[in-house]
Amino acid sequence: MKAIGYSQPGSIDRNDALIDIELPRPVPSGRDLLVEVQAVSVNPVDTKVRRSAAPAEGEFKVLGFDAVGVVREVGPDVHLFRPGDAVWYAGAIDRSGSNAEFQLVDERLVGRKPTTLSAADAAALPLTGITAWELLFDRLQVPLAGHGRPSTLLIVGAAGGVGSILIQLARQRTDLTVVATASRPETRAWVTQLGAHHVIDHREALAPQLAALDLPPVDQVISLTHTDKHFVQLVEVLAPQGKLALIDDPELIDVRLLKRKSLSLHWELMFTRSLFQTSDMEAQHRLLNALADLVDQGAVRSTAQVNLGLINAANLRAAHALAESGTALGKIVLEGFN
Repeated sequence: MKAIGYSQPGSIDRNDALIDIELPRPVPSGRDLLVEVQAVSVNPVDTKVRRSAAPAEGEFKVLGFDAVGVVREVGPDVHLFRPGDAVWYAGAIDRSGSNAEFQLVDERLVGRKPTTLSAADAAALPLTGITAWELLFDRLQVPLAGHGRPSTLLIVGAAGGVGSILIQLARQRTDLTVVATASRPETRAWVTQLGAHHVIDHREALAPQLAALDLPPVDQVISLTHTDKHFVQLVEVLAPQGKLALIDDPELIDVRLLKRKSLSLHWELMFTRSLFQTSDMEAQHRLLNALADLVDQGAVRSTAQVNLGLINAANLRAAHALAESGTALGKIVLEGFN
């Protein structure tokens, strides 16, 4: 089967950073699905792994942590899907990824593909959708609409992939007042289109901008990027007994600053369940099905913004370079093989 991988980690400007390769078609066992991949998207985790993680000697590492495709074969213990089903998923970081014609994925991490989206538009959503959902409802335990008190959610770096779905989920499933941070005209317009009640600039002091809006207490902050640069300000704007969640890998932060307000810190990694084979792994299956329902109801839109064409090494190198530029809006997708 066709695949794209690398044998040595490194910079994306290397000719061998990602190359076209041929690999054996995998065979499913246990609860695995063999999925024929139709479309993928590129996430920051792809670039982080490519820069730092070496495959075993003499082997290639295949990235890709978002996919839409069709189930072609199933393992003997599979009971959630059957061949011919259209599916979407983010998969597991410790297995071969979706930058290949065929991929094995545990059925507990897979949901039904939304019927109202193309494969490419759907591929933009699984990883960021899982991350945003787990941030809101597993880590921060935000009440569903009609069950909470007036409260504000501040999303730092809201125009990227995770922020773009976070805004939508918070608006559709909670009563939170959503404040997004964005610094460029195009990113401010984007987060406004997605439903943010207010937009502020993370390049300026946060507290005065929030105070001028006369909002309910900022009980939750989700920091998606540069947490170390904003940390002191985030502690300042959080209400006493508030919650701070993050997904990035910040430089050292002084958690002692959280003590005076009894603030709590919550980390989210959507691969935790698959890495540790937790007893609730199937929660991601249910989550993705619920997200597909929201998409098909018109409550959540795709965040795909750039389609770079076929899934091959040249186009994936371009996608990684764009992802690393820090200027990407929404998600980068690719579709089909030569």
